[in-house]
Amino acid sequence: MYQTRKIGVVGQGHVGAHVANSLLMQGIADELYLCDINEAKVTSEVQDLRDSLSFVPYNTKIVNCYDHYEELACCDVIVNAAGKVALAAGNRDGELFFTTDAARSFAKRIVDAGFDGIFVSISNPCDVVCTELWHLTGYDPKKIIGSGCGLDSARLRTEVSKKVGVSPKSIDAYMIGEHGFSQLAAFKAATIAGKNLNELQAENPDKYAFDHMEVEELARKGGYVTYQGKQCTEYAVANSAARVCAAVLHNEHAVLSASTLMTGQYGEEGIFTSLPCVIGAEGVEEVYTLDLSEHELEGLHKSCQHIRDNIAQLDWWDAEGVVGK
Repeated sequence: MYQTRKIGVVGQGHVGAHVANSLLMQGIADELYLCDINEAKVTSEVQDLRDSLSFVPYNTKIVNCYDHYEELACCDVIVNAAGKVALAAGNRDGELFFTTDAARSFAKRIVDAGFDGIFVSISNPCDVVCTELWHLTGYDPKKIIGSGCGLDSARLRTEVSKKVGVSPKSIDAYMIGEHGFSQLAAFKAATIAGKNLNELQAENPDKYAFDHMEVEELARKGGYVTYQGKQCTEYAVANSAARVCAAVLHNEHAVLSASTLMTGQYGEEGIFTSLPCVIGAEGVEEVYTLDLSEHELEGLHKSCQHIRDNIAQLDWWDAEGVVGK
């Protein structure tokens, strides 16, 4: 028997509204439940999406939930897009207090109402917000997925593609760590057709030799190239969130770079950060550790420490850096 696929989106700003539109245009959801503290804004977005129904693959029920978060408890997936993009003009840490305060207003209400689905959080700073969602609700951390470095990994593959002339879809390379300026490219483990980039470079330097640090920086700062011209990012991050939703709803067991709870990988635990994850109907099913160089491993530890430094500014993180319960 067919089961209706229900997705909720909290926050109808630039990103949240584009997430809803991307889900609609790709036919991923049968029902969309939209929330925002600005009633006029969410009403306008619901109207605009309903007006699009004649032009999308499938008919979709679109529900205006305003700030009645409990109505999202029926959803299979809830996307957290609550934020204030202007605060992130300098870096993603700028939204720290706004987005964590926002999470406190809805997360526990949704879980207490009986939600048993998957949280997909794209609010920044992504890893901190995911860690707080876990703390606030006591929810199964495998069912909390941060978009994390999924988009940054796509940016990395695009930049490598431009250098070597191979489709980004054929490049297996990941950005890992914090979804922020401390993230890093795991180049030692990056491959094309199963061959390591360094091996390809040795065989054919004219085609495969490029400055790894330059490409890593382009991937790291790509979002701010977008932001500079229009003071937001919209399309790619919305499609990144939709990709995670699709992996969950279709039980794909897809490998995506995503922010997940560290449970001892590389000696890190108790915080969310990005590594390649197998994602399916139950959330994060498996976390892969990559073969990192000493430089990359050092960078990952520094990135995790930056996440801890941000969390330390919140009132629920104890002196030992362990989530309070």
